[in-house]
Amino acid sequence: MDYSTILVAEEDGVRTITLNRPERRNAMTPAMQDELLAAMDEAAVSDCRVVVFAGAGEAFCSGLDLSALQAMNDRSDAEHSADAERVARLFRSLYELPKPTIAMVHGAAVAGGTGLATICDFTLAVPGAKFGYTEVRIGFVPALVSAFLTLQVGEKRARDLLLTGRLFSAEEAHRVGLVNEVVQPENLRARVVELADALKLNSPASMAATKRLLAAQNKAWLDRAIELAMAANADSRGTADFREGVAAFLEKRKPVWKG
Repeated sequence: MDYSTILVAEEDGVRTITLNRPERRNAMTPAMQDELLAAMDEAAVSDCRVVVFAGAGEAFCSGLDLSALQAMNDRSDAEHSADAERVARLFRSLYELPKPTIAMVHGAAVAGGTGLATICDFTLAVPGAKFGYTEVRIGFVPALVSAFLTLQVGEKRARDLLLTGRLFSAEEAHRVGLVNEVVQPENLRARVVELADALKLNSPASMAATKRLLAAQNKAWLDRAIELAMAANADSRGTADFREGVAAFLEKRKPVWKG
């Protein structure tokens, strides 16, 4: 498949999927989400042993692109639902990918970018990397990421990160369990290669079976959580606070919330 927003390369059994919109800090668009889904489908049935996710330029992924954000206020309920379903498929596909996944985070990974980075099996980040579930700052609901975040860190910590919408460091992400290792920038790529090489020594069938088992243990809960999240995601886009939050963000002013 030809891609326009991502790069896909493979070497020694390691397939690397690179978000490739560096001029936009790899902000996600619907087209990028579709391409990531296609790339994961390809990786799932390929002979690769490990899948690495990276970002071109200065950031890993800065969240949703402004162009997509601007368009949201003019979309129909059906289009909002389709958007929510696509994001749900993206995160669920990543969570259930039968190959081990590694996120190589060298810069900002915000909102959906935090989700993409931390749902991977392994998340390696440099000390200067920043994370954050910033949706509440623009009147949105961090719905779909909330399901996976609660599984990873528990409800109390999830409430802190989701309700404050604050940015947090790689070191804090490591302390709460969202990042596996904090690695110096000059060593990040080498450490990813080292980890991938260690994973390649294991049985591919056993690792795939282990991932299926872990996913199955959480399936009933996650099915319901994602169903609720998709509804909340779509509903929140029709609120006055969301319209005001998007307008304030684009106009670079403080929002005036309606409540």
